[in-house]
Amino acid sequence: MGRKITKVEQTAPLPTRQRVAAYARVSCGKDEMLHSLAAQVSYYSNLIQGKPEWEYVGVYTDEAETGTKDSRPEYQRLLADCRARRIDLILTKSISRFARNTVTLLETVRELKNLGVGVYFEEQNLHSLSGDGELMLTILASYAQEESRSVSENQKWRIRKDFKEGKPSNNIRIYGFDYKDFKLTIIPEEAEVVRMIFADYLSGLGKNAIMKKLIRLGVPTKCGGRWSESTIGSILGNEKFIGDTCLQKGFITDHLTKQWKSNSGELPKYYVEGSHEAIIDRETFEAVQIEMARRAAKANHPRKLTFSEFSGLITCKKCGAKFRKKVSGVGTKYAKVVWACATYTYRGKHECAAKRIPEDILKEKCTEVLGLAVYDPDVLSGKIIAIAVPDDGVLVFTFKDGTEQTSTWENRSRRESWTDEMRQTARERALGGTDNG
Repeated sequence: MGRKITKVEQTAPLPTRQRVAAYARVSCGKDEMLHSLAAQVSYYSNLIQGKPEWEYVGVYTDEAETGTKDSRPEYQRLLADCRARRIDLILTKSISRFARNTVTLLETVRELKNLGVGVYFEEQNLHSLSGDGELMLTILASYAQEESRSVSENQKWRIRKDFKEGKPSNNIRIYGFDYKDFKLTIIPEEAEVVRMIFADYLSGLGKNAIMKKLIRLGVPTKCGGRWSESTIGSILGNEKFIGDTCLQKGFITDHLTKQWKSNSGELPKYYVEGSHEAIIDRETFEAVQIEMARRAAKANHPRKLTFSEFSGLITCKKCGAKFRKKVSGVGTKYAKVVWACATYTYRGKHECAAKRIPEDILKEKCTEVLGLAVYDPDVLSGKIIAIAVPDDGVLVFTFKDGTEQTSTWENRSRRESWTDEMRQTARERALGGTDNG
């Protein structure tokens, strides 16, 4: 019986289109650089969409970030999309645009290689998935990193040379002034706010109270963010408001991390008097410095610091901030401990109106939910991992086993909380007020 052989025609699979993205970055926010970035986006968009074998994913761009930082948001989003298997190939201008840190670059490229994602560096004509790709990347990335260090050192030398000659660096941003062409000029509306801050402080207001006042008045900050106590403090202590400039208050410790460190004597400082027009007169400025020192000395009196079992445990669900311990009547027999939302304390009731919780009530409720006869902080720490405050008078306890228990509380009336001694003191004060009238 003869064998029958039939040829099986096999249909070739259709070629799969590569999903291609591009990454572009400029290292500063100047107009010409941003124009360059727009040109790069247009170039890569046209390049990728012009190839039928490629599927356009998008162009990821970062502005005003250096290649030595890992915090570039679009760079991180690009890596996330690669991990989600949305990209097969990344196009970028050069190694230095992608990363100047050799270790970071190689770790990223190796991770992408394991995901099957290639990176093509145009200037070096180098593909990370090629046979000698990693060797060349190691050599070239090391060169790029050394170049970054060299550029950084040259910039430091230039800046420090300018400092010696009394010239400030070209990156000053300070409330009350505009800085252009190495010159500070007054912004009238901001200058009025500065004068108000100094006047309010000398009138008795604290940094926190001034901060709340500015927020309440709707006064914008220099960068459009939120006012803080530290911002008020930096304004009150800044010599630029009297027309002087202190140079080299801090310095960059490492060209890779770009970490800034306050100058505590590691490098010389240079003080330039009369470098620009003043907003505050010297007498007012010096009076504020004296008052700040006086308040600091008063606030830093020796006190026993104790850790509370409630520290970091209580969270306000209205704003997300932690509750912090506050003690009123320190040094008197009427001292009272309460726990208050940090937002309410530092930013005011208009930001968060969460009610304060007296510590004795807090301990009482913990005792109840733990089923104890008397309050025991050690038992609390061993069993309760969080206390949430979703609303006034409501506490939600979360236990280590994952269970939750809700408890409600009501503040004791003023009449119930007063002792006989407190009532007698109040009567004496009232009678004394009548006699003096």
